[in-house]
Amino acid sequence: MPRHRSPDASHPSRLPRLQLVHAPTPLVHRPALDELLDVHLWIKRDDATSGAEAGNKVRKLEFLLAEAVARGCDTVLTCGGIQSNHARATAIVCAQLGLKCQLYLRDPSAPGDPSRVTPKSALPASGNVLLDKLVGAEVHLVTPAEYAQRGAVLESESQAVARAGGKPYVIPEGGSNGLGSLGYVEAMRETREQMDMGLAGGHAPFDEVVHACGSGGTAAGIVLGAARFKVALRVRAVAVCDDAAYFTRAIDRIVAEARSYDDSLDARAPLVVDESSRGPGYGVMDDDQKSVLSKVARASGVLLDPVYTGKAMHALANAITRGDVARGSRVLFVHTGGLPGLLAQGDAF
Repeated sequence: MPRHRSPDASHPSRLPRLQLVHAPTPLVHRPALDELLDVHLWIKRDDATSGAEAGNKVRKLEFLLAEAVARGCDTVLTCGGIQSNHARATAIVCAQLGLKCQLYLRDPSAPGDPSRVTPKSALPASGNVLLDKLVGAEVHLVTPAEYAQRGAVLESESQAVARAGGKPYVIPEGGSNGLGSLGYVEAMRETREQMDMGLAGGHAPFDEVVHACGSGGTAAGIVLGAARFKVALRVRAVAVCDDAAYFTRAIDRIVAEARSYDDSLDARAPLVVDESSRGPGYGVMDDDQKSVLSKVARASGVLLDPVYTGKAMHALANAITRGDVARGSRVLFVHTGGLPGLLAQGDAF
């Protein structure tokens, strides 16, 4: 069962925090990827943060679900796409903590009405949804139009939980708010410690840190943590859905929220929101993106997913080709997980 961490005296906000992450996650170097991309690439293996719940979301849940437990909440509500990694991680950790979990998942074929629990027989039997079902999450499929109003949907459904005598706790899409983003401030602290141990080819900051961006919380934590702990000179957040303007606004908002918890986070690393590899749509890859994912797997054994990390690696490769990332530079790639999403799209590969 997850344990509570004692407040860290070096962490100014002294917030409650669960011990969910199998830290430190590995920082690995695959020479074959250096040759493939023509940079010196290290990978922060946050696909190894835990067991079946692994991925970047677990770092956010250390803070978010600690707050839920501290408040005495018994029901967690959150949202995402039909194969949401965040929803899967939340559902599994809620089962570990003995909390009820309600998931509101976007599906174009949904019949509508978020208050209706979707029968298990109507859900996919693969990928993240399979895991959601196995751990007993209550799944509500919602239409894209309903999902566009997801904040209002979650608020309405949390009120229904309260009227029924429960104590709800709402987590926004991707766990992406100021509190959740602190998980990636701490990830950058962890990375700096690994760099100081000689595990990154030198002690100097990386030229670039690259990661997939689907809701902005990981990016907000990385820009703050990369500056605070001198991890990288620049952050490249690869948009997998919305455009650069949307994510710039979202990240700025989350950064401001994070600083309300920890006023020592005064600096932030320069940020590039790279929207060049969104592909045909959210969760859908074009042939060139699939080719990059396959080449990386065959060259190095590093498995990426078609929703997030595969697109982030594709964006990095293209940025190097364009000259936006210099050949021969030192790059940190944050592997945010998502293997169940790959397994759910087996036919596409």
